[in-house]
Amino acid sequence: MESAEKQLISVVVPVYGCETCLIELCDRIKTAILSIPANYEIILINDASPDQAWQTIKRLSSQDDAIKGIDLARNFGQHHAITAGLDDTTGNWVVVMDCDLQDRPEEIPNLYQKALEGYDVVFAKRTVRQDNWFKKKSSQLFYRIYDYLSGQTTDYSTANFSIVEQKVVTNFRKLREQNRYFPLFIKWMGYKNTSIPVRHDARTEGKSSYNLYKLIHLATDAIISQSNKPLRLSIQFGFLISLVSFLYAVYLFCRYFFMDEHVQGWTSVMVSLFFIGGLIFFNFGILGLYIGKIFNETKGRPLYLIREKTDEKEERSDDR
Repeated sequence: MESAEKQLISVVVPVYGCETCLIELCDRIKTAILSIPANYEIILINDASPDQAWQTIKRLSSQDDAIKGIDLARNFGQHHAITAGLDDTTGNWVVVMDCDLQDRPEEIPNLYQKALEGYDVVFAKRTVRQDNWFKKKSSQLFYRIYDYLSGQTTDYSTANFSIVEQKVVTNFRKLREQNRYFPLFIKWMGYKNTSIPVRHDARTEGKSSYNLYKLIHLATDAIISQSNKPLRLSIQFGFLISLVSFLYAVYLFCRYFFMDEHVQGWTSVMVSLFFIGGLIFFNFGILGLYIGKIFNETKGRPLYLIREKTDEKEERSDDR
């Protein structure tokens, strides 16, 4: 392994709704990495932030050549923005972190030192999450459901904040699926990984872009893209309902022919019909989700589109 002085650490930061944090974020990242010591590049990906984030990114880039900016054509989502940044990295090690300063840049040296012990991936474990009750509980629920459906074991206290070796990034670039979730992709790849406890700061600027609808949508995409167990469960549940219905029919048959009891009750019949009908529509819905995801993949559309990069002008001037 190269000496620490020659290492280049790339920091990938998707940006949305945190314009006021960017100057402090970059200053703290630079201070943290220079203390290792190592060289750095900071890649800020503007995911159609509704504020003036892109203007701030361009200003920061003009002041420091090691800061690069990528402006996506529209809002593609956090994990697509992370992919855009990873596709542009050149570092020996790559750090992925959020822009809202809840991920503390001062933890980067700790992640790096742990990685030097022989790990390809080191995640930041937020021992005390500074999020609201709903976000923490919904995250726990998602990972429990995901673990059950995927047969894996994940830790809800880890998220995007991590450091990964370049070979991991190189192979990550081969995964071009539309449904993306950075931590799960990295863990699926199987490289030697670990986590270390870090301090998690409270959010001081802006608010999370993940509302309840987006959280459910993200969870659904992550589960469907990583597991087909919901399909198997729907088949098993359908078989169970059919078995119960058959046994109930045998019971009614015995009552009518052997006990001479007339079976009445249109209410139970109608309830059963509505229940079975709802179950069928539910199973069709699950099947439809998978078909819809297959349809999206077969389109072959790019994961993101770039409107502008801060180094484009320099590249064009070199070509002339």
